[in-house]
Formats: sequence, structure tokens, C-alpha cells
Amino acid sequence: MHSNRLLNALGIVALFATPAFAYSGGDGGGIIDPKYAWDDLWNHLLIDILVIGAIFSIAAIYLLFRFKATSPDQVGSGRKLSTAEMWGWALIPAFIFLADDLYLAAKGWTVWNIYRSVPENAMEVKVTGMQWSWDFEYENGVTSEVLKVPVGRPVVLRMSSDDVVHSFGLAHYRVKEDMLPGRVTYLWFYPDKPLKTVVTCTEYCGTAHAEMFTDVIAMPESEFNAWLDSEVKSADARQPVAEIKG
Repeated sequence: MHSNRLLNALGIVALFATPAFAYSGGDGGGIIDPKYAWDDLWNHLLIDILVIGAIFSIAAIYLLFRFKATSPDQVGSGRKLSTAEMWGWALIPAFIFLADDLYLAAKGWTVWNIYRSVPENAMEVKVTGMQWSWDFEYENGVTSEVLKVPVGRPVVLRMSSDDVVHSFGLAHYRVKEDMLPGRVTYLWFYPDKPLKTVVTCTEYCGTAHAEMFTDVIAMPESEFNAWLDSEVKSADARQPVAEIKG
């Protein structure tokens, strides 16, 4: 009787123990940051695993000690369940797990839609991957081997490869996308504070694959604009002077 009460109690706990956590941050002027959405989904998944694992572990340990044999020749027998108990123990756990799985799947699709929906005011940067470096080209034609972006503005990367399959991975911003020869792929991220991070190639692309990384620098918008203007002036200064014919 006591064992049945404990198992029933654990079943009730399993039904209500997994909370439906709301999205917890990353709103920058109406922009939902993919980084926070990904973290929210990941944390929810970990909590689900811990709660379900704890319930099963407690039940297993209790049953192990409660019904252990006290002599070598002892043989146990299972209690006969009523029809209601039989269907209850079959359907209620199945409903709990299925409901939780569907909920996590729905949250996963929500995160996917955030990843695929580029904000209208995003700054566009063209990215080319090659063995074994990156090339970043801005809308005004400035090129750089380091990705510099302004804080407070979403950035969309339009990406392609010059040779083999690469994969552009920004671990800090929780984004990653393959780069393919002859095809343009994209990802976007939201630099919400000044920070220096790194981008790495996450798809094996040859002998120097491990060396294919570079800095990603998020800086205040005023500093970014000053850097961009200086690069334009430097490019203009390097232009050859046309010969004046008399």
C-alpha cells in the first residue's frame, strides 16, 4: 500500500514538475536575440532531463530496497492491478512524456524561426570562406580579415565558399551555418555589448582546418563608423594616381 502511494506521488510530481519557462531575455528594441532563445531551450531541456532522471532514480532505488529478497530461495509475486490501474500506469506516463516532447519540439521550431527571420534593419556583410581563411566585405566595399560589427544592430552574413565546404561557427552567439561552393547561405546574430570573440570553421576542410579562425569584434557604433571611414580613406589613398597627359 505504501509503495503504491509513493509511486502515485512520483507520477503526480512528474506531471507538474517540468515548468513551462518563458523566454528570458535578449530583447533589444523588439529584436529577439537567437543566443538567448537557444540558451532558454537548452536550459529547459537540461531541467527536463534532471527532473525525469531524478524521479526514475528515486523510484528505482526505493523499489530496489523495498522489495529486495531476504533469502536465496525467496520468490516474489506481482500485485494484480485493476483495469483502471493498468490503463492509468500505461497511459499517464506516456501522456506526460509525449506532452513534454511535443512542447520541446514546439520550442525548437520557435527557435528555428528566430534563426531564419532576419531583422529588417540588419547590417549585411558578405563572407567568403577559403582554405584556410575568411574574407569579410562590407556594404561600402571595405574588406577585412577580421569581422568588426557595431553594438546594438543585428548583423546578417551572406556566405559562400571559394573551394570546399566550410562551416561558419560563432559559439558565443550560438549560430553556425555551412558555406558551400556555388551557393549563398546566411545567418544572423545580435551583438548586444562590446566584446571580442572568435569565429572558427566547424567543418573539416583540409590540412590547416584547425588554423581557420579569426576575431569577431563588437564595438560601439561610433568606433565602428570611425574604423569603417578610416578603411575607406586608406583604400582611396592606395588607388593609383591617373597619369595626366599634356
